[in-house]
Amino acid sequence: MADERTPAVELRRLTEVPLSAVMTLLNEPRNVRHMPLAGRFDEAQTAGWIQSKDAQWEDYGYGPWAVFLDEEFVGWGGFQREDLGPEFGLVLFPSFWGVGAQVTRAALGRGFGEFGFEEVFVALPYTRSPGGVMARFGFTSAEDAEIGGVRFRRYRLSRDAWIRMQRQTGWASTMNLYATPHGKGHPGLAP
Repeated sequence: MADERTPAVELRRLTEVPLSAVMTLLNEPRNVRHMPLAGRFDEAQTAGWIQSKDAQWEDYGYGPWAVFLDEEFVGWGGFQREDLGPEFGLVLFPSFWGVGAQVTRAALGRGFGEFGFEEVFVALPYTRSPGGVMARFGFTSAEDAEIGGVRFRRYRLSRDAWIRMQRQTGWASTMNLYATPHGKGHPGLAP
């Protein structure tokens, strides 16, 4: 009989992941086609990328995490400070794209709960057609943005819409299962 339990999502510091694993994720061709501002990453660029993402915790009190499922590194996701406010991003290895909703619920739960966000934004390039997925989470269209010469669709999710969505879907009763804090001395991550 197969194990049908939902693997626990752990959100850890990006600095806990071997450089080579992050570099592999950042250079994964199926992900790169949806990251128009990124180029090919070598070791030095990957190290700088990790450092800049991790520095956001010190600068803003929130930032991106490394995402683990059952102790396996599966991608990165979390919040970055942008012009409209905290912006959520998620990049997973393609073999884990099916757990994106679970990871998104964990991160949004932390954003609206622990970090006290009033709203969260997502910016997606036009290579993606995310309307249905965004609506399932309660996101609504916001104004488009041009970033680095590339047009992005923006979506907005308010705290009130998030709470309504949790109640309608029953996510509220499972949030503690999804958001497993980890990491010592890291802002936003419990010891």
